[in-house]
Amino acid sequence: MRSQIQNQYEPDYVSPPGETLLEAIQELGMSQAELARRMGRPKKTISEIIHGRAGITPETALELDRVLRIPASFWNNRDRHYREHLARADEKTRLATQVAWLREFPVKAMITMHWIRAFDDEVQQLYEVLRFFGVASPEQWDAVWARSSVAFRKSLAFQSDRGAVSAWLRRGEMEAQQIQCRPYDSKSFRETLGVIRRLTMQPPEVFRPDLVRRCAEGGVAVVFVRQLPKARVSGATRWLGSDKALIQLSLRYRTDDHLWFSFFHEAGHILLHGKREVFLEEDGADDAREVEANAFAAVSLIPRHDLRRFLQGRKRGHLSKQGIRAFAAEIGIAPGIVVGRLQHDGYLVHSHCNDLKQKFTWAE
Repeated sequence: MRSQIQNQYEPDYVSPPGETLLEAIQELGMSQAELARRMGRPKKTISEIIHGRAGITPETALELDRVLRIPASFWNNRDRHYREHLARADEKTRLATQVAWLREFPVKAMITMHWIRAFDDEVQQLYEVLRFFGVASPEQWDAVWARSSVAFRKSLAFQSDRGAVSAWLRRGEMEAQQIQCRPYDSKSFRETLGVIRRLTMQPPEVFRPDLVRRCAEGGVAVVFVRQLPKARVSGATRWLGSDKALIQLSLRYRTDDHLWFSFFHEAGHILLHGKREVFLEEDGADDAREVEANAFAAVSLIPRHDLRRFLQGRKRGHLSKQGIRAFAAEIGIAPGIVVGRLQHDGYLVHSHCNDLKQKFTWAE
């Protein structure tokens, strides 16, 4: 595996292109005055270029090409590299006063997950985090994510752990950008959910690629992003454009009942709520739209009439493991999802039948 620590060479000093120009005319035995005369420029202009007080413009580069027979591209590149060096030096000085901003983020965890590279130099590490978020400065990060905090409806998780949650969200956005989706079609996506429901009985190596592919055909990008420390969210839903939605899942509870309920909950947001809505799922959320999404997920996974029929016979032993397995097989769903529903509704204590749930771990 490639090391995540990279030492980028940035020279501390780059000479101005005027020094090269001075060497060139000295080799030709030409004075600054003679160069100015041949170029039709004031001697003062040539002096300012040589002493680094003025840059070499594209027009000047063309004139030097004709007078000195040194390509204009050489002078343009020389000046560009020098100006870039000056800009980097100024930026480094400015960012050096803002390294404390890094404490808002779980930088070590982001490095461990290979989301960002590691640097010994704090300013370079700051620059790397800014590149991850796609912003130019900590001030711009505040501007972008201040708007996001409003969009996420003042979520308690987002307010208390803004750095960790925003990094998790940004990673999901980046992964979703790599998924090619057809334009969103609500009818197609709704029909796809019926097929996806049957995937609950499959292992992750089977259901994950199939789930992503089928949802992409309906205009929805699905990404699984490991949660960061203090990012206490199980999922998020938002729109990346008018025709592409994103479902992001954290696999927070690592069992199939939670994973699939979270997925169908987020799917409910997409189908039931507006494209301008953004949802960040956390424990205890009781917003009316969250209640709607919960109901959508519950019915999508286990229809009410099927659950009612099953519960009517519970005195005859249908809450045994054997009965749960039989019922799950009958309605075409994983038995762990049935267990989770029964536990949630109070028909089964939370310590019973958990071995019927499929447990997931992240592949390293």
